[in-house]
Amino acid sequence: MSIMITAILLSLLMSAPVPGTGASSHISPEIGTIGGIKQQNVTMDNQARQGNGEVLPRSGTLRTGDGRTVTILFFGDSITAGYGLDPDQAFPSRVQDMADSLGYAVEAVNAGVSGETSAGGLRRVDWILQRPFDIFVLELGANDGLRGMDPGHTRDNLQQIMDKVRDGRPEATIVLTGMEAPPNMGEDYILEFRQIFRDLAESNDVVFMPFILEDVAGEPDLNMADGIHPTAEGHRIIAGNVWKVIEPLLRKQVH
Repeated sequence: MSIMITAILLSLLMSAPVPGTGASSHISPEIGTIGGIKQQNVTMDNQARQGNGEVLPRSGTLRTGDGRTVTILFFGDSITAGYGLDPDQAFPSRVQDMADSLGYAVEAVNAGVSGETSAGGLRRVDWILQRPFDIFVLELGANDGLRGMDPGHTRDNLQQIMDKVRDGRPEATIVLTGMEAPPNMGEDYILEFRQIFRDLAESNDVVFMPFILEDVAGEPDLNMADGIHPTAEGHRIIAGNVWKVIEPLLRKQVH
């Protein structure tokens, strides 16, 4: 198990972004470059797609009190981006499917970038704050742990990201997902790293999901042939776990 988790964490650091993967929403032309990574304006205009690609208006009847669609923005690394998968197979898109099937008027926006660290996320969060959202899912830290970065720096970066989100979108709900450091970093580092997420969740009073890869890490049948990246089935399980956290938040916002 520990070896597999190490391999998964390694993949998050080494994976390069895969063009065209990991987006539940339509990607429109780029609006700039930050840190050497092309940034794109992610918009959906409250639309859904059929299996044949035809765009249809969202038909969910469960909307906010003022009739809006609830936007969930997933901000993370390779896990969120769905490295190596078609966009519709990544877990944010699976969450979209679950919401659609239950009648929620939801737009899931995938803002994952493969290889992202907490510092990289902090550099690009101002860009992502240009678009409105109601729920912000923060999934970063795996690459920090693999590189053996000072947990204090990771903590500070994640705190600053949440501060920026609260300043820019004060009405949004923040969901923080936890991550584990690789076992070769030693027990002291592993415990300190794990505690980052628990402390941040408590001190910021945000919704907390302790481990984003729960039930997937270390399971050969849920990872690709290389034994590293989660398969489409692995992402389905991740989506199911995320949905357990997201749906109660949706119920509070819709009617």
